[in-house]
Amino acid sequence: MSTLTFPNGISAGDVTQSGAVLWARSSVAGPVEFAVSTTPDFSVIVDTAEVNVGDPAIPAKVLIGDLTPGTTYYYRVSGPVPDDAEIGRFETSVQEGVQAGLHFGVSGDWRGDLLPFPAIATADERGLDFFVKHGDTIYADFPSPAGPAAQAVTVEEFRAKHAEVYGTTLGVNTWGDLQRSTAILATIDDHEVTDDFAGGAQPSTDVRFAGSAAQFINDAPLYENGLAAFLDYNAIRDQSYNAGADPRFDGEHQLYRYDIHGADAATFMLDTRSFRDASLAQINPTDPADITRFLAQSFDPNRTLLGSAQLEDLKHDLADAEARGITWKFVMLPEPIQNLAIGDAQDRYEGYAAERTDLLRFIDQNSIDNVVFVSADVHGTFVNNLTYQETPFGPQIPVSAFEITTGPVAADAFGPDVVTGAVAAGFLPQILADFYDHLPNQPDPGGAIDDKDDFIKAVLNTQDSVLGYDRLGLDDNLPQAGGLIDATLIQGDYVAVHNYGWTEFEIDSLSQQLHVTAWGVEPYTAEDPAADPGRVISQAPRVVSEFTVNPDMGGPDETENEPGGGFTSLLGDLIDWNETIENLGEQSLSELAKRVGGDDVFAPILQNLTTHGSLQGFSSPFLGGGEFLIG
Repeated sequence: MSTLTFPNGISAGDVTQSGAVLWARSSVAGPVEFAVSTTPDFSVIVDTAEVNVGDPAIPAKVLIGDLTPGTTYYYRVSGPVPDDAEIGRFETSVQEGVQAGLHFGVSGDWRGDLLPFPAIATADERGLDFFVKHGDTIYADFPSPAGPAAQAVTVEEFRAKHAEVYGTTLGVNTWGDLQRSTAILATIDDHEVTDDFAGGAQPSTDVRFAGSAAQFINDAPLYENGLAAFLDYNAIRDQSYNAGADPRFDGEHQLYRYDIHGADAATFMLDTRSFRDASLAQINPTDPADITRFLAQSFDPNRTLLGSAQLEDLKHDLADAEARGITWKFVMLPEPIQNLAIGDAQDRYEGYAAERTDLLRFIDQNSIDNVVFVSADVHGTFVNNLTYQETPFGPQIPVSAFEITTGPVAADAFGPDVVTGAVAAGFLPQILADFYDHLPNQPDPGGAIDDKDDFIKAVLNTQDSVLGYDRLGLDDNLPQAGGLIDATLIQGDYVAVHNYGWTEFEIDSLSQQLHVTAWGVEPYTAEDPAADPGRVISQAPRVVSEFTVNPDMGGPDETENEPGGGFTSLLGDLIDWNETIENLGEQSLSELAKRVGGDDVFAPILQNLTTHGSLQGFSSPFLGGGEFLIG
């Protein structure tokens, strides 16, 4: 439990082999002392530092150096109030070349009106080496008790949002418990500032920044205030870019970090917001011409998501990690890189397809093995292998990399949010929404659509198949991608999008096998903690997805990259897609089943619709029109 002096707890972050940033917010002005020890009773003090706090809204941070690799450290933070101290712990990374195993967690996306975050309530008990806070660490553009305005504007308003999510609610401070137990790595996505902003664009391209005289949005006051508060409230090193060839980086804060964890893994923390170009126009998923427009525009080679300096740093460091013999490379990318159908693709790496291809081609052609992209933002777990195209509508070229999305800690879960929106927009017939509503939230392996996640997967796979993309999961691949990733699903599914949660990664020190476990609790609304606090707080996270992946340790590939399908076949599929949309009202349930999931998957479930509660009484096998492709 956080103390009165330190209401947001304490934290250690950006921990390396030899250093760490220590953090605390004191509610009382005056000196704050940090003491570091190699023993839990602090009988051996290795370093101390003191910060004089003038404004209690601004946390204290210190950089501790000269630490020993592979060592557990304890730190004590004390302030002006006697006997009101907090103690935390962290471990430095092991020496390069040492194969010691690695154990860490990741999640993103939490809103202040959904405290106290039971999704991460047990993460502090897992013995993690570190935890990644993967963006959307506040929702500055969403009302909450500490910030009832629709958008935070001043740095004080942004700070209040951060203090809120790291505070105690209903006697619980899950972030305080977690940050006290392990080291933290943190980066931003969009909601630390405002929804879907593009920091490398000109202010005139976005009405929310249009009044700024800055050259780029990442110099506008709204961005500067949001980023300043994020840096204040996270144990993160203060570092900036020097002047270079790309002016959008000049003097800007550098959130990119490359860290080595022995021979087991390297992590690459990325910033996908501060330097990106403006997004393309959103796709109309019912218009094949507009889909074609988007896919063509996304291949503009002059558009960037990461910015040239950050992309080159990432490429250099990926190659460096491979050269050093490091097994796993975890690219912490707040926005997904997998082909995830077309809904909101303009905001993901799919909307910057030329750069996406450049990065994946670099990994492929330089034989950089065991690359795992870890993303958040989409509010659910999607696991998929990766492919890329050299040209718009070109063949899919597989790589041995794959992606895992994670979260949310507490924000609208992908599944119910998308179904509700799809019905409202006319993309999903109400009869299928009723069928979805009566499926359980119980992810399991297998192809039968017998739970909500299977339903979402089937609908998204419809789009992926039409577009020639790889279907979701590590066990349902394009022919040319088969056998590149040696994965085994243990329980749950590769799609789990109906929970609040986080994802756990563990590398075995001997075999180097990667074990991934996604944890989740049932989603709840902002009203639920007040109406029934016991039910919300008592939720115990359960496993919603668990699988293992064996690393490629340098053996020959089992399959060759033989891309298939091209421009002509895609155009034909788009025409068929359009006919599907236009003719849906003329199709029976069994015909619709073929479109959505295939005879062997969806049809047996739809044939038994009458066994599902509110669907009893439907006598007609025909739908009254509508569209089913989610956008």
